[in-house]
Amino acid sequence: MTSRVVMYCTAVCPYCTMAERLLQNKGVADIQKIRVDLEPQQRELMMQKTGRRTVPQIYIGDTHVGGFDDLSALDRAGKLDPLLQA
Repeated sequence: MTSRVVMYCTAVCPYCTMAERLLQNKGVADIQKIRVDLEPQQRELMMQKTGRRTVPQIYIGDTHVGGFDDLSALDRAGKLDPLLQA
């Protein structure tokens, strides 16, 4: 069983697509997507929670991973799989 994954995203964000693809390749079947382009108030909430304006912003369980570059770096360091399995 994998941890719950939440991703703040937009429809036209290539980094969101790459993050989703990486997570799917890791076996994550269900990603809760929060579309900040459709719900501007969600972008405000995202910015308050993360201190960042850009998407994607990814949470695995209660851990704020950050964006695609952060997610990819975790994977390269071998730390993504344990986080997903926590």
